[in-house]
Amino acid sequence: MLLAIDVGNTHTVLGIFDHEHLIRHWRIQTAPNATADEFRLLMTGLFTAGGMEFQQIDQTVISCVVPSMIRILAPFCAGCLHHAPLWADASCVPGMPNRYRNPAELGVDRIINALAAYHRYRARLIVIDFGTATTFDAVSESGEFLGGAISPGLGIASEALFARAPGLRRVELDETVGTAIARDTASSLRAGILLGYGGLVDGMVERMKTEMGGAPAPRVIATGGLAPLMKGICETIEVLEPTLTLEGLRLFAQDECAR
Repeated sequence: MLLAIDVGNTHTVLGIFDHEHLIRHWRIQTAPNATADEFRLLMTGLFTAGGMEFQQIDQTVISCVVPSMIRILAPFCAGCLHHAPLWADASCVPGMPNRYRNPAELGVDRIINALAAYHRYRARLIVIDFGTATTFDAVSESGEFLGGAISPGLGIASEALFARAPGLRRVELDETVGTAIARDTASSLRAGILLGYGGLVDGMVERMKTEMGGAPAPRVIATGGLAPLMKGICETIEVLEPTLTLEGLRLFAQDECAR
């Protein structure tokens, strides 16, 4: 079995594949200050609750945008799984040409998402990942990673507002957002944050569609922790793919082993 680990700035997503089938997956907080022992205990608990054992894992693939997590993950793989992990590298993803000017600058999760989305749809795509940052990435009809955009994530944007405006009380960001012309402060905050961010997303998608040109229009795929919330707010999102990054890591590992 394959263990896929995607380490993001805020959350880490883990999944276990039995061949092509994702049989277990978890989302945990990224804790770069944790010790290797703490991470091992956490993983032991997840595996036990999921009815899994470490010795069932034959291979591990990791994408990581938090360098300090390497000192935790590497010894975990060596000590508990008894093999070295395969580290996903944005500058060398089999099957997806990378048109970034400097491929080494690209966050590996972005091209891994694009790889999985193109493998599934075989079409021109815009892939949106709602994480600590929100990323928008374009994929050509022939499966090239064209590039994209990065904006502050919804959580960061709202926290910045509350931190700088102590007179505004934090509100729950959920699907209860109503109209843009709200009649109380809590509703006004939800409207401005959620509907405003939805406008950012839809505006970026429309601009990218214009720049990509041609027909048919690219499909718009969304992933990430806040994707389900934004799907109901944005007009341009067509499909949710909650485990897109894990699937991309599986494909990366499969292609690497086939080389």
